[in-house]
Amino acid sequence: MYDFAIIGGGIVGLSTGMALGKNYPHARILVLEKESQWAFHQTGNNSGVIHSGIYYKPGSFKAKFCREGSRSMVEFCQEHEIEHEVCGKVIVATEETELPRLESLYKRGLDNGIKVERISPEAVKEIEPHVRCVGGIRVFSTGIVNYKQVCWKYAELIQKQGGELRLNTKVHKISPSGENQVLETNNGSFETRFVINCAGLHSDRIAKLAQLTPQAKIVPFRGEYYELIPEKRHLVKTLIYPVPNPDFPFLGVHFTRMIDSSVHAGPNAVLSLKREGYKKTDFDIGDFAEVITYPGFWKLAAKHADEGIQEIIRSFSKAAFVRSLQKLIPEVQAADLVPTHAGVRAQALMNNGSLVDDFLIVQGQNSIHVCNAPSPAATSSVEIGKAIVAQIPQQAHLLTAINA
Repeated sequence: MYDFAIIGGGIVGLSTGMALGKNYPHARILVLEKESQWAFHQTGNNSGVIHSGIYYKPGSFKAKFCREGSRSMVEFCQEHEIEHEVCGKVIVATEETELPRLESLYKRGLDNGIKVERISPEAVKEIEPHVRCVGGIRVFSTGIVNYKQVCWKYAELIQKQGGELRLNTKVHKISPSGENQVLETNNGSFETRFVINCAGLHSDRIAKLAQLTPQAKIVPFRGEYYELIPEKRHLVKTLIYPVPNPDFPFLGVHFTRMIDSSVHAGPNAVLSLKREGYKKTDFDIGDFAEVITYPGFWKLAAKHADEGIQEIIRSFSKAAFVRSLQKLIPEVQAADLVPTHAGVRAQALMNNGSLVDDFLIVQGQNSIHVCNAPSPAATSSVEIGKAIVAQIPQQAHLLTAINA
């Protein structure tokens, strides 16, 4: 019998397990992950950025958790000697028409309590000599880290707290057993008092197994990256972002210096034809059918048809991808870029075609379900874990059982 069973061994599941161990040191905690290693999907394929929280709506969970998370992530890395760097970033307008949006973003940063500064094109060049722009914002608290290393430390701490970790264990059924629940997996059954669903790309499916009707469906978007060849890494000193389109849910292609000194360029954002589809050729008939029969997808596609077409073009045309990057750094040429890994973002989509633009944490019967946790979930992971644990005291009978 376990007190808590967490489904999903990405950064949110592991941070939740760590937070549970701190708050309930006598509880029996279990973390189940279907893959052979931790942080295999979204966490292990993201851009490694410690985000500041500048983009998010003031008062939202994303704004609050990201702002606090950027501090707690840096503190965690310092405490556990995980390599990281608070290098800052610049967000730049490359055309005069983008300046009003740049100003709005600057004000949003102030509203969110973030240290930001308007800077001239000349000041941008002092930070990033190869960027061409008409204005910029400097964001001081942005950093870089390897989130796989963070996850390995989370897992190590869970074990030190007495938690049990199981890889290669996929949940395929959840059944009630009195006040408890039984998780049936390919590696046996596990009975628990409380379930926490942190299954990322499959979070809506796990919610359904727990007899909960999700408010939204997960639609996978693949983000493809190129990497600058070593001889051209000098073109990027920190992180360089364009001004995002506020009507489009993605940030646009940008340059990111990684903690290993490589420089990645991207991502675009295209529909993945498989929930774990990291290659253009990856296809799953069940995953594909779910998307194309979902009314919300077609409403989203109609709303963002022009942007969607441009993203698809960038996916199949390196020349188009390069042209987008040249708006930021004109010197970049196709020969300077080689393909690198892709990531798949689990984005919750409502039936009316609107994207869930905040973290979505839903309570069920003796369960909590993280139904939407895309970027900046990695940055915010310590704070998300705390927030999930803070909801558990509402289950009075569970606490009585654990503390007995």
